[in-house]
Amino acid sequence: MEFVADRSRNPFGMRPPCEQSIPGYGPTDADFHVIGDHPDVHGGLDTQIPFTDQPWSARFFEVLAGGGLIDEYDLGAGRVDTARTYFSYIHACAVDGEPSESSYADLEPFFDAELRAITAHVLLPVGERATRHVFEQYTALDADRASEMGDLHATEQRGSGWLIIPIKAPNAWTKEDEQTLVDRLRNLLASEYHQISDLGRFLPDGEPYFVR
Repeated sequence: MEFVADRSRNPFGMRPPCEQSIPGYGPTDADFHVIGDHPDVHGGLDTQIPFTDQPWSARFFEVLAGGGLIDEYDLGAGRVDTARTYFSYIHACAVDGEPSESSYADLEPFFDAELRAITAHVLLPVGERATRHVFEQYTALDADRASEMGDLHATEQRGSGWLIIPIKAPNAWTKEDEQTLVDRLRNLLASEYHQISDLGRFLPDGEPYFVR
């Protein structure tokens, strides 16, 4: 199945309380959810696609394509084709400068609703702020580890029902960082990465009952 811009942009019809926002983008049954911070950091105001319109955007999507998370992309045309990956921000609204803590709190329910609706198997937070948020809200991991993005980059971390692969801020990537992420994603796709539980042990007949 191919997903293109006119079917992938804001599939849940989110309407955050602001004049301008960058909606989530991608299939609603995605296995992978790439999570950014806010538009001023990670772009997207022109194309309405997260992680675009930045000097590093081409490299970012090239690495994701090399790792197998997206199929084709044409940033000039505002198109990213993917059947397995969803993109969104923890703070979807565009603001003048850095969002306040209260603004992050106001928008958190929108992001949380989107994340739980997609129920991706793998979360890929990009940068320290998004990684800290994911660690705090969806794992029992020490959120202060997010300050060590150089060490966390492209590693596998276990959350509460999610596999988490933190990604270092793209504007600080080295060639080694790029290759490390490509290799991690390729190895992941070649493995059984689905986070599924068998609840059959709770049933009278003991038959397998798999749930996400």
